[in-house]
Amino acid sequence: MEPIGTDRRKVANIANGTFEPFLAADGTPDGEVLQVNGGKRGHGFHIYRMAAGQTTVAHTHDGDEEFFLIDGDLTDHDGYEYKAGDIICLSSGTTHNSYSKNGCTLVVYVPESNGA
Repeated sequence: MEPIGTDRRKVANIANGTFEPFLAADGTPDGEVLQVNGGKRGHGFHIYRMAAGQTTVAHTHDGDEEFFLIDGDLTDHDGYEYKAGDIICLSSGTTHNSYSKNGCTLVVYVPESNGA
C-alpha cells in the first residue's frame, strides 16, 4: 500500500481546530461547527458546539439526525434532557430546537440534503 497523500487526508482537532459559525437558513447565528469533509457546513459528519445559554433555531431535518453528546448539557424543546455520553437519533421529519444552560459539544451526522 502507498501512503495516504495530504490531498486525501483531512484532520482537525477539537482542542485547537477552527470552529466556523453555523448559520440557520435565515442567517441567524446558530452555534459553531468544526468539519473536515468540505461539504455544506453543518451537514455530514461534524463537531457542533453551543455556548452557555444558547438556544438553537427550530428546524426540521430531511433525514435522520444522529448525535453524540461529548460534554455539557442539552435540553430539547419538549423538556427532554440529554446527558454527556448519550447517543441520539431523531427521525427524519422531526422538528425541534435545543437549549444548553452551560454549553455543550456534540459529534453530529446529518445527511446532506436540501433542508437543514
